[in-house]
Amino acid sequence: MRILNDTALHKGMRKKLVDIIRQKGIRDEKVLDAILSIPRHYFLDSVLDKYAYEDRAFPIGEGQTISQPYTVAYQTELLQVKPFDKILEIGTGSAYQAAVLGHLQAKVYTIERQKGLFEYRKAHFPLASRYPNIKFFYGDGFLGLPAYMPFDKILVTAAAPFVPQPLLNQLKPGAFLVIPVDEGEGQRMKRITKHADGSISEELFDYFRFVPMLEGKQNGNMY
Repeated sequence: MRILNDTALHKGMRKKLVDIIRQKGIRDEKVLDAILSIPRHYFLDSVLDKYAYEDRAFPIGEGQTISQPYTVAYQTELLQVKPFDKILEIGTGSAYQAAVLGHLQAKVYTIERQKGLFEYRKAHFPLASRYPNIKFFYGDGFLGLPAYMPFDKILVTAAAPFVPQPLLNQLKPGAFLVIPVDEGEGQRMKRITKHADGSISEELFDYFRFVPMLEGKQNGNMY
């Protein structure tokens, strides 16, 4: 079992990472504080400790990655998280993004389609005592979590081929969905707002690269 230790060196590397992300345009100080506060190396294999605070993605198994910190900060800033927001995250992966949302005092419902990743992360979430406001689910992200709807915000952390209608259905009026949608060579980040009359409006942001969002559930055990 890995011993988790957050050293002065780790904290110094996080501060440099926050400086990089701020220079790239992230302005929400609460989001930057979350990046500064959360030990990203806890979510990676110990052999990657010295690389954990580079602003890049890393593989975590099952064809999945822990997202680039800038991408995590970018999506989180678009969400405009408020304390006690009820947020559905599609694609738990390493659970680093969920931890960022949890740090912002949201009530996080995170769903993972890869059974091995789900089982491992639910059993070994390194910040469970710090963020009891995060709940883990195994299921198909295209379907969301209708039993727990409606949500104040929904965040998709994989490249969607289209905007799933069930996710729009699970938004509260006035709420919004942040989702990267495939447009050929990359994914366009979109923020979709659901209005009181049920209509939606769409805002377009930068291009990114994510692993694909796949339908259904995947069995298997990676650990």
